[in-house]
Order: sequence, then structure tokens, then C-alpha cells
Amino acid sequence: MLHLIDSHCHLDFDDFDKDRTDILHNCARSGIEKIVIPGVTVNSWPRQIELCNSNPMLSLALGCHPMFMTDHPDNAAELLEQAVKQYQPIAIGEIGLDFYVANADIPSQLILFEAQIDIAVQFDLPVILHVRKAHDDVLKVLRQKKLSGGIVHAFSGSAQQAEQYRKLNFLLGVGGALTYPRAQRLQRLFTELPLSQIVLETDAPDMPLCGHQGERNTPENIPVIMEKLSQLRDESAEYIAEITTANCRQLFNI
Repeated sequence: MLHLIDSHCHLDFDDFDKDRTDILHNCARSGIEKIVIPGVTVNSWPRQIELCNSNPMLSLALGCHPMFMTDHPDNAAELLEQAVKQYQPIAIGEIGLDFYVANADIPSQLILFEAQIDIAVQFDLPVILHVRKAHDDVLKVLRQKKLSGGIVHAFSGSAQQAEQYRKLNFLLGVGGALTYPRAQRLQRLFTELPLSQIVLETDAPDMPLCGHQGERNTPENIPVIMEKLSQLRDESAEYIAEITTANCRQLFNI
């Protein structure tokens, strides 16, 4: 059986309340051994922590997402530091910069991002990054910090940016976007990248596969993403699974 990891899935969201247990059983049957659950807001951490404690298949990451700035308390970084000490997540995330949204509060995003990066450095943890229209700004911050590495979730930047991330020990996550015929630039990029820099993800319940627009995504789709990457790279599914899983295990120490 293949050994797979979903490096980014919001299985704690209430979208999964009705059938979460069934989904986890299906994942286990299809060879998905680990699912990394990133944090989004301080208020959502307790539910997320409880879920990850209830199933050894689930791994906890904690962070404050840049798209929800109005939901983060002024002492969010302090609360994150306390939570990391208490709950020992495998990563700090989902954190980053999002300049795509209208009226983005860029100064506040930068302050919170840097504070969370500093916590990752303090505890020697990798980070899970959300980056839209801000790769150069994120890279500038990362170059100033001594991080152990991380993942750029749903990477859609340039080959040059991918190489800059590689030099900083960052892996690049790829998911449902790869399955769309129009995503030729993304497909070409993930065909040419070294497999040692790639991890698989669903971002469920978001980022549905081609043909399933408007539907809930689930971590059960990791094998579909793996198969698409296998076709594009002309490498066996077994090899794709082996290397992407090893990349995740090494980064997160799982």
C-alpha cells in the first residue's frame, strides 16, 4: 500500500461534522497515514486541539491566518507562544501574508507574521505559509530569520521564487489546482521542480478538484493529486508517494 500525507487540511471545520469519522476511515484505507491540521484563529484552536488529540492520524499546527486579521486579538502572538508550550504542535501555521484581498491591512499583517515567525524560531519549529501576491515580501522576512524551514501551501509563484524558497529549506505544497487543464503554468512548474521540494495537500474543504467545483473538498482526494503529479512527471505513483511523504516526515519530524 502507498504511504501518503495530506500536509494541509482543515478537517476541524464544521463542514466535516457529519462524516468526519467516515472520512478518516476512508483515508486510512487508501494509505493516507497523516493529516496536518493548520490553525486559523485563536478561537478555533481549542476545537482543533481536541480533534488532533482524539486521533493519532492527525497532527496539530497552530497559527493565525492573515486573511482573518479582524478575528485576531491584540495579544495573539502571546497566546500562540503559550499554546505552543502547552500543546506542542508540529509547526506554526497557517501564517503568512495575503495582499490579494481588498483593503488588506498590510502593516498589521507584517507585524503579526514576524511575531509568529519569531515564535517558530524560538521553539525550532517549521512554519506553514499562506502567501498571495506577497512572495517577495515573505522571502524578505524569511531571509532575516533563522528558521528550520517550512511549507509554502498552495504554491503558485514563479520558478525563481521556488528556488529562493528551496535555499531557505522550504517545501512547496500542491493540491487540487494541479488537476485543472487551464493550470498549464502550475503544471509545468511542478513537473520541473525537484521532487525533494514537493508535498501533497488538499486544503480541504477548499480547493476542490477539477470537475468538482463548488463541492466540498476532502483529504480522501490526496491519491488523485498524487496520480496527477505522477502523470505530469512521468514517475510512478509509488515513487511520488515515497518521496513526498518522506519530505513531510523529515520537515515535521513525524
